Formats: sequence, C-alpha cells, structure tokens
Amino acid sequence: MKNILITGVSSGLGKALAREYLANGDRVYAIGRSFPKIFSTDPHFFFFPYDLSQTFMIKAEIKTFIANHSFDIVILNAGILGEIQMLNQTNLGKIKEVMELNVWANKELIDTLHEYAYVKQVIGISSGAAVNGSKGWGAYSLSKAGLNMLLSIYAKELPDIHFTALAPGVIDTSMVRHIINKVDDQIFPSAKKLKEGKIQTPREAAKLLISIFDTLLKYESGSFLDVRTMS
Repeated sequence: MKNILITGVSSGLGKALAREYLANGDRVYAIGRSFPKIFSTDPHFFFFPYDLSQTFMIKAEIKTFIANHSFDIVILNAGILGEIQMLNQTNLGKIKEVMELNVWANKELIDTLHEYAYVKQVIGISSGAAVNGSKGWGAYSLSKAGLNMLLSIYAKELPDIHFTALAPGVIDTSMVRHIINKVDDQIFPSAKKLKEGKIQTPREAAKLLISIFDTLLKYESGSFLDVRTMS
C-alpha cells in the first residue's frame, strides 16, 4: 500500500488519479478547494480543504496534515490556465494569479513537505506550453516554464527526493473545454492544433501516468518529460 499526496483533486486529472490509486488499495492524501463527494465513504481517502492560491498560509495550514507522514509519490497537479490572450494585453495582476498557484504554491508545498514529512518522489504536472512559447499562452507558459525550473533547482538542492516535471498530454478537462469552446483558433493557431489532436479522458490519462511514474525514476532528477515523446 502506497501513500500518495495529490493536489487539485476536485475534478479532472487529480480526481481521476485519486480514483485509480484508491481502486489499487493505496492511501490518498488530497488537498483541494472542494471535497470530491465520490470519495466520501472511502476509508483510505484523507482530504484537507485549502485554496492553494493563498500561498502565504500554506506552511502554517498544511503542516499538521502532512506532518510525520511518508509519501511514496507527491503529485503537484493543482493549476490554472489564465486567459488565452496576447501577452501585451494581459494584466500583470492576472499573470501573478497564474504564477501564484502554478509555481509559488508548489514551492511552499515542497518546502513544507521537506521540513515536516518524508517524500520519495515529486511529480509536477507541467505542459508542452512550458517550452513551446505559443502565441496567446503567455501567463500559462511562463508559469509552467517556472515550474520546470523550480523542480530542476530542487533536484539539486534536495537530492534525497526525485523530482520530475511531466507533461501529461491533452486531457478532457474544464481547462481544455474552455480552449475548445471559447478560444478563437483563427487568432491563436495552437488552439486549432489542440482541437485536432488526441484528447484523453481523465481516466485514460491517469492510468497512463500511474503506469509510468516508476519509470520516471530512471531519468535524471529534475528532468522535464512529455508522455507523448517518452519511448
């Protein structure tokens, strides 16, 4: 039985990951804004309600939830897209909101885990947007590139933990649905490419990711990997 910590479990990939791990008989420790009711009767599901965008209180609030626990895998899944728009038309405050959750919340979580718990492996859910630099994806791309570098630095500073930034491919989530339904793919060609490519269900993605998590340990800690290009 493994102990798994997952952020962002209210919907999408995080919820699907929690479901798969629980079905395997593992313990899931989850942090999110709202409680996923489908897990309400599962004795191996432990939930801590918290809005991780409130980074200034993460250590004080989370430490009692994770203190003295040993986690086989920590999955940093919580994140937001922000608006798909030209960077020079994007309010700096909106960029900071994306950075707060996608980067700085993860820094605070890693620091808290390192101080109060034992962790073997940390996987940050990244994106091809971290390296593609596509038109319109400014805030999100900056945040995922920041996440990649954050984990690369921690790999060198915390060598007892194995870190990976992992792009999971395109998944049918509210974030992707927003792009499909709301973003003008004539103005932002990357949205057209996304619509025409393979879109996984959250369960498909969760099963694939769980099957490769052990494989990640064979790569250098701090690596950025994309499931679509892994051999």
